[in-house]
Amino acid sequence: MTSAPSDPAAFLRQLFQAGLDAVSADTILPRLLTPEALPRPKGRTLVIAAGKGAAAMAAVAERAWGEAPQSDGPLSGLAVTRYHHGQELRRITLVEAAHPTPDAAGMKAAAQALDLAAALTPDDLLLCLLSGGGSALMVAPAPGVTLADKQALTKALLRSGAAIGEINTVRKHLSRFKGGRLAAVSRAPVVTLAVSDVPGDDPGTIASGPTVPDATTLADARAVLARHGIEPGPSIRAALDDPANETPKPGSLPHARYTLAATPIQALEAAAQVARAAGVTPLVLGDDLEGEAAEVAKVHAGIARGCLRHGQPLPRPCVLLSGGETSVTVRGQGRGGRNAEFLLALAVALKGDPVWALACDTDGIDGTEDNAGALLTPDTLARAQALGIDAAAHLANNDGYGFFQALGDLVVTGPTRTNVNDFRALYIP
Repeated sequence: MTSAPSDPAAFLRQLFQAGLDAVSADTILPRLLTPEALPRPKGRTLVIAAGKGAAAMAAVAERAWGEAPQSDGPLSGLAVTRYHHGQELRRITLVEAAHPTPDAAGMKAAAQALDLAAALTPDDLLLCLLSGGGSALMVAPAPGVTLADKQALTKALLRSGAAIGEINTVRKHLSRFKGGRLAAVSRAPVVTLAVSDVPGDDPGTIASGPTVPDATTLADARAVLARHGIEPGPSIRAALDDPANETPKPGSLPHARYTLAATPIQALEAAAQVARAAGVTPLVLGDDLEGEAAEVAKVHAGIARGCLRHGQPLPRPCVLLSGGETSVTVRGQGRGGRNAEFLLALAVALKGDPVWALACDTDGIDGTEDNAGALLTPDTLARAQALGIDAAAHLANNDGYGFFQALGDLVVTGPTRTNVNDFRALYIP
C-alpha cells in the first residue's frame, strides 16, 4: 500500500482541488449539451445563466453550439454572475452583480431575462444554467417591494442564522423571477441544467428554483421571519399577505425539464478517490450537513478523536470528508465566513490534537471575504498563543478570518466559477 502523505497540508489542498475539478463546468456540461442529449430547436436557443458558475457554464454552452451543425439555430442569452467571477463570452451577454446582498445590476439583469424569456415562441428553447448564488444575483422584486427593501431583508436573514432553504422560501415569495416564475413566462420548452449548492439538492432551493414549481407557501415565508425574530417592514409584510405573490405549485410548468448536472457528493467522492490512491482511508460523513458552524465543528472533533484514540470509526491514517452548508448567527464584530468559523471552533475543540483540517467554500469565497477558507494544523493554537492571539475570544467575536490571517493559514483560490457548497476534510495521520 502507498505510504501516507508526507505533507498533510498539500494533501488536503489536493483533495480540495480534486473536488473542484469534478464539478467544474468543463467536466460536467459537455455530455449534457451534445445534440443527442439536448436536441436543437427549430428556432433559436436563449441561454439564461445565473449564479457563481454562470460565466463558465455559458462558455461551455457557446462551445457546444459552435461545434454543432449550423442548422442547429442561433444561440444568444444572458449570464449573470458575481462581481469578478466572469470570463469572456462571445454570444451570450455577461453581467456581473452583487452577492449575497442584491444590487441594481442584478435587478436590471433579472428584468431583461424575464423580457427575453417572454418573447420566445414554442419553436424556440429556453436553456437555463443555474448555480449557487443565483438567488441574490437575479432580483426582481414583487410589486410594491423595492430593491432597498430586499437588501435590508437579505441582510437580516443572513445575520439571523437562517438556513439557505428558509432564506430562499422568503425570497421566492417576494420575486417575479424565482419560484418557477421564469419558466411560467416562457412559451418555449425550458431545459434547466443545475449545479447544486444546497443540502439535499432540492431544485426548488437551487437559485430559488426559477424554473420549477414551488411547494412552499406565503405562510411558510411568514413563518421563517417569525421563527428568526425578523420584523418585516410594511411593504414586505403586505407582499407576503398578498395571494397574488403565491408561487406556481407542483403540477404546473409541464413544459419545463430539470437535470442536476453536479452535486456536492460528486466533489466529496472525487476527493475520497484521491485519498484512497494516497493510502488514506476516507469516510464521507455526509454531503448535506447543516447547523451552526461551531456546533458542527464540535461533532467533527468528536469523530476525529475517536479515530485518534480508538481507531473508530476508522483506523489511521484516515480522512473525514463532509459537505453541506452551515450557518453562523452573527453576534460579534469580526470578519469571517462559515468555513473560517468552523475551523476556529474545531481548533478550540481539538485543543492541539494531531489533526489537520481544511474547510473551504467551493466557490472560492467564504461568506463575503476574499478567501475560500482556511487550514488547521496540530500547532495552530500553540502558534496563536505565541503571537498573543486568543482563539476563544476570536471565536466569540466571529473573527475566524482575522485569526487565520494572522497565522498565514487562509486558503485563497480566487473565484472557482463553480459552487457545490462547503468542502471539509479532517486528516488524521
